[in-house]
Amino acid sequence: MVAMSTNPLAGLLRKSPFKPIQKHMRTVYSCVELLPSLFDALHERDQEKVQQIASRIAALETESDVIKSHYRHNMPKTLLLPVDRKDLLSLIHEQDALADGIEKISQILTMRVMVVPSAIKAGLDDLLRGTVEISHQALTMIEELDELVHVGFSGKEHDKVTIMITGVRKSEHNIDKVLRTVNRTLFSVEQELDPISVMFWYKIIEEIGNISDHAENMADRLLLFLSK
Repeated sequence: MVAMSTNPLAGLLRKSPFKPIQKHMRTVYSCVELLPSLFDALHERDQEKVQQIASRIAALETESDVIKSHYRHNMPKTLLLPVDRKDLLSLIHEQDALADGIEKISQILTMRVMVVPSAIKAGLDDLLRGTVEISHQALTMIEELDELVHVGFSGKEHDKVTIMITGVRKSEHNIDKVLRTVNRTLFSVEQELDPISVMFWYKIIEEIGNISDHAENMADRLLLFLSK
């Protein structure tokens, strides 16, 4: 007798290879949603709250890793879909990179007591809002995958997702502009700050910017699906 898998993700994969990707992205987005609260706590200099939020981020990142690992392990070698297996694996890798980036930021803020420089506070807030927004746009795109399959990657659903992809790219371009402004502002006040803190702030800003890059990469993967 062949033993049946007790892994719920294996059952999902037999129905649709997109269900676990959607489940994974929802977990990733839950991680992204905590980013503004993390920086609010930092600005309030409430290090205990920073630690608490960082612990929640770590738990969600671990959960997303488990989903990703199960997905890779249970994914069939061949799929009866107009989508390559490697493209699906690449998509979930980009999603996972969002959660990884959030965790890296939270680790920096828990390992070292940081103070938000007043000069970059407004720009940083804009950057965080844009990051959450583009991540939500990416989540919305992923939630459309099943419907895309249902209509054969064509018709009005195809056009709808194409518009979403364009929206993500536009958002990434806008975030890039905010990113450059924040970096220029930080550079202008470098000499007023602790050099080690400056180094960490550049790293934090870079990691926040990487999140929108990964969201755009997700959009590019979906565009590949639509073009096949």
